[in-house]
Amino acid sequence: MKLRRMLLTAAALSLAVLSGGLFSVQADASDSAGTINKGVYIGGVDVSGMTVEEASQAVEAKVAEMGNTKVTLRVADKQLDTTAAELGLTWENKSVVNEAAGLGKSGNLIKRYKDNKDLENETKTFNLTYTTDSSKLASFVNTECVQLNCEAQDGSLTRENGYFEIVPGVTGVKVDVDKSVKAITDYMDTAFNGSPASIQLAAEEVKPKGTEEELSKVQDVLGTATTYYGSTYGRNVNVEVGAQRLNGHLLYPGDSFSVTDAVVPFTAENGYELAPSYESGKVVDSYGGGICQVSTTLYNAVLKSELDVLARSNHTMTVSYVDPSKDAAIAEGLMDLVFQNNTDAPIYIEGYAYGGELTFTIYGHETRPADRVVEYVSEVTSRTTPEGVKLYAKPDQNVGYVAQIQSAMEGLTAVLWKNVYYNGETETTQVNSSFYQATPTSYEIGTATDDPSVSAAIYEAIAANDLDMVNSIIANGAGGTGQSETEAPPETEAPTEATEAPQTDAPQTEAPQTDAPQTDATEAPVENPPAEEQVPSDAPQGYDENGQPIQY
Repeated sequence: MKLRRMLLTAAALSLAVLSGGLFSVQADASDSAGTINKGVYIGGVDVSGMTVEEASQAVEAKVAEMGNTKVTLRVADKQLDTTAAELGLTWENKSVVNEAAGLGKSGNLIKRYKDNKDLENETKTFNLTYTTDSSKLASFVNTECVQLNCEAQDGSLTRENGYFEIVPGVTGVKVDVDKSVKAITDYMDTAFNGSPASIQLAAEEVKPKGTEEELSKVQDVLGTATTYYGSTYGRNVNVEVGAQRLNGHLLYPGDSFSVTDAVVPFTAENGYELAPSYESGKVVDSYGGGICQVSTTLYNAVLKSELDVLARSNHTMTVSYVDPSKDAAIAEGLMDLVFQNNTDAPIYIEGYAYGGELTFTIYGHETRPADRVVEYVSEVTSRTTPEGVKLYAKPDQNVGYVAQIQSAMEGLTAVLWKNVYYNGETETTQVNSSFYQATPTSYEIGTATDDPSVSAAIYEAIAANDLDMVNSIIANGAGGTGQSETEAPPETEAPTEATEAPQTDAPQTEAPQTDAPQTDATEAPVENPPAEEQVPSDAPQGYDENGQPIQY
């Protein structure tokens, strides 16, 4: 009995001691119920004594600071330096703040007692987990990582001394956006700790076009055309520069080619000179004047090669260097010549202009029968005679100055036909139709005078395009104060230009393309006959400062 009584007493005393300790812990916890216990860290941030809100703000500040961490993205031998924030770094496990706040204050008495005792001896750190904002990351990779791409360089050709040399292509590298987004996300989720990082992005090889076997097929002349030039210095330069800009282009099967894109901008910095061109029906000097002869000559080589013509416009008025409907005008932002390689092999454009002769030749793989002949025939379907005159005011010349700046130009409508002769049969197809406007003879009229009534009368006559009224005003003495009438140049007609206003092209029905050749395709035929035969009677001409004809 005595022993039993002693054991019961000891047990009671132990229970009392334990209860007192637990009561003490509970009392301490109650005293600091609104703050986090001492010795608690979240991701390296000491949140001791903070409220949940204060701890959240402190951790958010830490995450924002970690957003400045440098991250290097790599593809092959290229790299892009960015930051974790730009990659969309976000703090994922925000509930950890409540977990930290509950340490030593949640659970049963025994757990709380143990947690608080542990904090007396050591600190407790709660880890942060990170991820990325998926939409922000995808946008970054899509827009910024393109600079890590290495464009494939397609195989090409050079032509020297009449022979082709193959330039092998170079394989490119392109970032795989989806796989790269996953690689970055995986790293940020599992390995990012705030230290500078390097991530290898996923990429795929981009094979270049043009194998040696494919490029070696380019040996045959598919079509060639020649026109002749010789006018002002500026125009000659523009023709030669235009030919240089087009020379050497290689088109793979299915590729399309814009002539305007290849030769613009029409500026002095791009090698062009001022030369006569048409603007609103009037001859003016502009950079690139004469470039339409380049596009026209190439157009005729394209026709003979039987490539697909996707866009073509005729000039406002007829030109002297080809028959109606065989021209192709271009003007930046307005008109273009666009064609497509519809053959089974690459095609190479060779262009040169020298000594007044402009030639384009298209090389490729000939598959058309040798005895198949193709010709293109221009047909004028209507003519319009210009009426009256067109007068332009020239304020820097005195009243009495009259100068013819452009001769009358007959208007035409024309059709281009394609005739194919093969196996004793003839197939005729309409290629295009063209409208060329009629333009009356144009004059510049001096308007400078001290007499307001004379000035008003001159401007009234100009507005009415009344040359007789102008001459009457001059004859009545208005031009008798030293002004002199300028003699008009000889009556010859004038052509059109690269920068003229575009005409509404009549519907163009391109001839069906076939895989048969024309017999003249390999003979480098001359597009134009000798000069005395190649200028149609209705082909216009303007005049330079020496009264010589100008081609546009």
